[in-house]
Amino acid sequence: MQPLELTLIVAATRNMGIGANGSMPWTGLRKEMQYFARVTTRLPPQAPSTAVNAVIMGRKTWDSIPTKFRPLKDRLNIVITRSAPASPPAVDVDPRAEPVKVNSLEAALQYARARADVARVFIMGGAQIYDAALKVPEARRVLLTSIEREFDCDTFFPLRLGDGGNTNWIKRPREVLEQWTGQEIVEGGQEEAGTQYEFQMWEKIE
Repeated sequence: MQPLELTLIVAATRNMGIGANGSMPWTGLRKEMQYFARVTTRLPPQAPSTAVNAVIMGRKTWDSIPTKFRPLKDRLNIVITRSAPASPPAVDVDPRAEPVKVNSLEAALQYARARADVARVFIMGGAQIYDAALKVPEARRVLLTSIEREFDCDTFFPLRLGDGGNTNWIKRPREVLEQWTGQEIVEGGQEEAGTQYEFQMWEKIE
């Protein structure tokens, strides 16, 4: 496996709001959800066809996914939950079957490292998992869907990006985002269901 890099993927409002009452505060962003699915599923060019990307999430995020979409298909689903057994699961489980349950982010990363078939590793929430991930050196990148509308939120992404944000993170050009994701990105963003949003890539600088 390549040296482990963490990519946090998140949709957030201008003030970094990501949730309200246990769910997303916006609705109808089907193209944004399709982007998330394609980006987290697509393997990097150098990965063998037998590889799989990992998506790491907290138990509440897992519970928020409609049952018919769980586990997220063609990805290794790793769920962090206090009810997980202390001993790590076997690394030979089918990555496209049941989710792997671990009791900490550290255990999730150890599990991802131990599997020879893991290509990219994504952190997909919630706020506590994002916060823990940002504190580890492997966190290199944030794929941000910047929602250009304010919604009432009670949960926030723990890193301010953009104007007045953290200077250790820089926004990469659209072409770099396109190359990394393999997706065509609309310049200046797009509108859907009355909400303007833009796909962005931020990377940590030393």
